Amino acid sequence: MWYRLGKFIIKNRLVLLIILILSTAFMAYKAMDIKMSYDFSKAVPPSNQKYKDYQAFLKKFGQDGNTVVVGFSTKQIANKEIFNKVATLQKSIRKARGVIGVLSMPTAINLLKNDSAQKFSAVNVFHPPYQDQAALDSDMAVFNSLLFYKDLLYNQRTDAYVMAVQLDTKLINSKARTEIIDGILRPITQFEEDTHISTHVSGLPYIRTRVSDKIAHELNWFLAGSFLLSAITLLLFFRSISAMLTSLAVVAMGVIWSMGTMVLLGYKITLLTALIPPLIVVIGIPNCIYFLNKYHSVYKVAENKNQAIVDMIGRMGIVTLFCNIAAAIGFAVFAFTSSDLLKEFGVVSGINIMLLFFISLIFIPAVLSYLGPPKPKHVRYLESKSLTNVLIKIERWTFLHTKYVYGVTLVLVVFSIMGILRMRSDAHVVDDLPQSDKIYTDLKWFESNFNGVMPLEVIIDTKKKDGLFRNLRTIEKIDRFSNYLDSQPAMAKPLSFVEALKFARQAFYNGDSSYYGVLTQFELPFMANYIKSANNQSQDSSAVKSSFGSMMHSFIDSSKQIARISVNMKDIGSAKLPSLLNRYQKKADQIFDTAHYKVTFTGSTVTFLEGSNYIIHGLQESIFWAFILIALAMLYLFQSFRILFCSLIPNIIPLLVTAGVMGWVGITIKPSTVLVFSVALGIAIDITIRFLINFKQELPKENNDVNNTLKQTINTTGISIIYTSLVLVAGFVIFCFSEFAGTRSLGWLTSLTLAVATFTNLVLLPVLIKTFSRKK
Repeated sequence: MWYRLGKFIIKNRLVLLIILILSTAFMAYKAMDIKMSYDFSKAVPPSNQKYKDYQAFLKKFGQDGNTVVVGFSTKQIANKEIFNKVATLQKSIRKARGVIGVLSMPTAINLLKNDSAQKFSAVNVFHPPYQDQAALDSDMAVFNSLLFYKDLLYNQRTDAYVMAVQLDTKLINSKARTEIIDGILRPITQFEEDTHISTHVSGLPYIRTRVSDKIAHELNWFLAGSFLLSAITLLLFFRSISAMLTSLAVVAMGVIWSMGTMVLLGYKITLLTALIPPLIVVIGIPNCIYFLNKYHSVYKVAENKNQAIVDMIGRMGIVTLFCNIAAAIGFAVFAFTSSDLLKEFGVVSGINIMLLFFISLIFIPAVLSYLGPPKPKHVRYLESKSLTNVLIKIERWTFLHTKYVYGVTLVLVVFSIMGILRMRSDAHVVDDLPQSDKIYTDLKWFESNFNGVMPLEVIIDTKKKDGLFRNLRTIEKIDRFSNYLDSQPAMAKPLSFVEALKFARQAFYNGDSSYYGVLTQFELPFMANYIKSANNQSQDSSAVKSSFGSMMHSFIDSSKQIARISVNMKDIGSAKLPSLLNRYQKKADQIFDTAHYKVTFTGSTVTFLEGSNYIIHGLQESIFWAFILIALAMLYLFQSFRILFCSLIPNIIPLLVTAGVMGWVGITIKPSTVLVFSVALGIAIDITIRFLINFKQELPKENNDVNNTLKQTINTTGISIIYTSLVLVAGFVIFCFSEFAGTRSLGWLTSLTLAVATFTNLVLLPVLIKTFSRKK
């Protein structure tokens, strides 16, 4: 069948090329509409309880995690020149695109009591620009007496100050997010130049935007770098510009088709799908090497170009097909998880790995038929003395040193298992960044001065309409739990409507800071009208929008049944967060009677780290199912349990070695590192299939003599396997130059896995076949 297919391709080469080029042009046109996605909650399946809790929170209170924080340290904040510069900075940031509000010292609000009208009037604490130092000193004294702002806008112990910049949710989650962040950074840069005060910027929108931009920038370079390294390696091997360009054209079409597929399926570029184009390059190159190597080896003997092309398809079509099927299975299993992020990655990668097969099957033979026959220099690599010596040594190890091969393998397995026992799983929002990166150092500055910027939401449901204000016990409980959170080393100052009530109580007593506390039952009748008036003013007074009325509306639902406590926290990682939340939940259950209250912890930080955990577990589960499906495909292909056993062992050991090395060197399991196993499994199994199919094809020619067939297979397939491995390693080595630790790990760990897989398939696999053939 494959030989007939080869003749059909040569006969209809022009029509097939036109169809392929036109369809690729169409996919390129569609790929121009590709968009980025910044919604990490897609990593969590809709059935997950944390996902449901977060969606319920969004529906009730709107988006969280849409605040960028700007901080700086100075002892001169009370200097009128410096304060005026801070006020100018606040105004400039407020004018930036996408900014809907800025909470800072210059915009701080105070409440003044009007006894005749029984209401509060909201007034600005500060009135910049200041010409008189005494006026600023007077306003600063008022501000320092307002305990509501302590540890929220300033840290008195470290002379640190912060601005909270609230962003438009729709814009910050669109492609305009980079422009918005840049618009905020421009006045900050000017402020630094004018005052020589170092500023720090953080917050989830800022971190996500900057990290996404870095990833997109790096992936573009890595895509170009993988093309360049593959081109150089192919040129060094084949000594043919036409062979190099043909191979690059195949993977280039594969990249275009992958991008077009995302658009046609309605997908966007995510954390995982962004890896598909570079992976298509390194996965597509082996197809080209297998075809070209067989074409050159057959032509060298037959010296007939068309016959060599037909034989190339006849001999390598089935090999390449099953290699791509195995690789596609390794990725497509993600489509069966309940996570949309993994589904999209699995669907797009699985489809396009199979499309790579059809692209290479049509394009390479058609192009070769138009080109001239290979010149002697193009096939000289088949007689490489250095590779021949390597293959001779492999042959000797197979037949003369079987015990040593098993011994070395056993040592590797024991070493790996010991390392695996040391592995741990942990993911942070910024753990892939180097500790010298400004994103990382700025985050740590906020953690040192304000205990972090990662949003956490605590939802208190009283289970009754107006349950928050039926009596003061609920308010007291919320305050008690807020104080507990405030005492925790990983938590910043919590915010809730109770803090607004405490602010109002201080105002009721004419700003006396000793009265900043929870209302008593005695005070409630006297303060009721004041609180009600301030709450109503928030609808029409811009001055109040950042203070009392805004908090009452933002932190209580319309039925006055549910309240929220918003608190920022440190980036403690996915390993510590569950135990931390469990401890907080136990404390909440002690304070809030579970029969009358329901307390839920949610927020974008919880969802983000839950997504990381889910990706890790999904990848681990997918690797297991990939092994099962690949094993079934191998069993169907070779119809032998002995061959199945022999084929799986050389592919399990490289994964064990990689996992062991991760344990020994302290690389944690996270989405970027777990992906190594799926990538490596899908590629390494190609080597096994290549070897075993050639063994199967050569066995009848050698009168079913296993030893002679093994020798022949090692010498005929060894060269292409080594070449393929070197090209793949070169393609992944480019990732080692990333500034992201996870991407670097993906590069060198995958290269390590492929190097070990080459060894096990060329040395251990023949030994296993020889051993089990004797037993039959």
